[in-house]
Amino acid sequence: MGMSMRRFLKEADVFDSSMVLHNIAEISQFHRIQGSKELPEAVRFIREELRIWGISSNLYEEFYDGKTWFLTLKSPIAWDLVHGRVEVLGETLTTSLSPLIVMAHSPGGKVKGEVIHITREEEWNNAGGKVVLVGKEWREAYRKANEAGAIGFMAYREGTGEAIPYIGLFLTGDDLEWAKIPAVAIPESLAKMLIDRLNSGEAVEARIEVTVQINERQVLPILYAEIGNAPFILFTAHICHPRPGANDNASGSAMLIELARVLKGLYDDSFRFGFAFLWIPEYYGSQAFVERYAQLERYYTVINLDMVAGSEDRAGSTTMLVRTPLSRFSVVSGLLEYFLELANGKGGSFSGNPLPRLKFRSYPYELGSDHDVFNFFGIPSVMPITWPDRFYHSSEDTVEKVSKASIEVIGKAVLATALALAKATEDELERFARGYTLKYLGELSLERDAKNAERLVMMGLARDSRFLDIEVGHSFERKPWMHWVRKGIISGELVREIDRKAYEEFRELTRDRKMLTHLHELLMLSELLPRDDAFGALEEEFGDINRGKLERLLEILGGVGVVKEV
Repeated sequence: MGMSMRRFLKEADVFDSSMVLHNIAEISQFHRIQGSKELPEAVRFIREELRIWGISSNLYEEFYDGKTWFLTLKSPIAWDLVHGRVEVLGETLTTSLSPLIVMAHSPGGKVKGEVIHITREEEWNNAGGKVVLVGKEWREAYRKANEAGAIGFMAYREGTGEAIPYIGLFLTGDDLEWAKIPAVAIPESLAKMLIDRLNSGEAVEARIEVTVQINERQVLPILYAEIGNAPFILFTAHICHPRPGANDNASGSAMLIELARVLKGLYDDSFRFGFAFLWIPEYYGSQAFVERYAQLERYYTVINLDMVAGSEDRAGSTTMLVRTPLSRFSVVSGLLEYFLELANGKGGSFSGNPLPRLKFRSYPYELGSDHDVFNFFGIPSVMPITWPDRFYHSSEDTVEKVSKASIEVIGKAVLATALALAKATEDELERFARGYTLKYLGELSLERDAKNAERLVMMGLARDSRFLDIEVGHSFERKPWMHWVRKGIISGELVREIDRKAYEEFRELTRDRKMLTHLHELLMLSELLPRDDAFGALEEEFGDINRGKLERLLEILGGVGVVKEV
């Protein structure tokens, strides 16, 4: 690309990572559980920051009430933690140590009883009158514990060591009819000691006290700001999660504030795009926004910032770019990849070329955050993220462990991408689009045939061309074989609400998270291509897919009215 596109990374030097660090520290002081009072408080803090920088924003208020649907998701209850304590093996843990000791949305209660560690299905028969200890599939286990007559529920998570894991129940109003027992989380280290004692035949007693407030409703905040004119590049970040939740996701929320501050200063009317910013509770908020407020045709692309400050001492972590799905191919994935690689260069190899600062890689589409919702609705959406994170969803995800290098690399690359899209010449963008297309299709073709992918790439480029005023790609007539009737993230809860038996099978088939990614992308593809081409494209994108399981999942979704054949 020569020097041309690089100039946007130079311009992105105005991005100030110390401002981001400051705001991560501020946001991570709120216990931002969905349905709690501190979630809207954190949003008020962000809104005030924006006001200070002269950015006006809209605060849309939906409500957590345990019954309202936001597309495919049913609102959790309005819930606030008052206090919790656990006494076991001579240790006392209280919520003044960490609010994570009480599982989010747990009912209140005060119990004392013998602990039983459940590892096999038949052990539920002995759970009556006992405190149950469980290490996985907590929400399902919590339901079983209630059904089995247990008096309390303790959860731990593998790989969290001394930290207290964050586990949320996301209970709805209907769930409160059966969900009666207090639920707490303990560190893995304590759980392992407990399990050793139980395995040696010792009886161990635990005391649990949980005090919570369950209200009629609480605000579900959606904070939205615009700079300049449509069409927009939309930046999103989820503001929810427990205290501290520094990397997940005070980091994305804080980076969004800094991008808004900087872009307000840089914007002028010659820009091809304006910029929009959206802070939401994860999934519930993005689905509410799409369903009730968004004018989707005004957005060219979405860049979702989730966990953008990991790496470094978060051992083994990689800076990942999750590309748009093939069904939503866009040059945006290529630009962000290009600037991430440039921003990540430092030092010289033996011939003087830059070496990467952080481990970095682009990945095909993956499900797991708010970029999903916009992709479902036809807007190509990407996500830079640092993963894995050994402090993920735990009391150890604190501000002093975030990586300034990650914030800088990702922040500057995202800013440079926005500036390139808004300001680069048509020639530059056209050349880049052609180059990235060759690279992308080239990568796929090394492994397998890419004939369906080529058509989808051309369709994606045709959309890019409309927004960027360039001439690449061309439209194809859509030949859908499915109509995705109830669009949104397909949750087990949605299936269970309609058909309990279908839910059991759905859960079994989607135990592997990859299956869920493949399923959602298949639905997007099925709105564009005939059946065999859609499956073919899915295989070109991901390599191995399990067609039999996917076909069965589509039958289940057809049965509960989520999809229907055209």
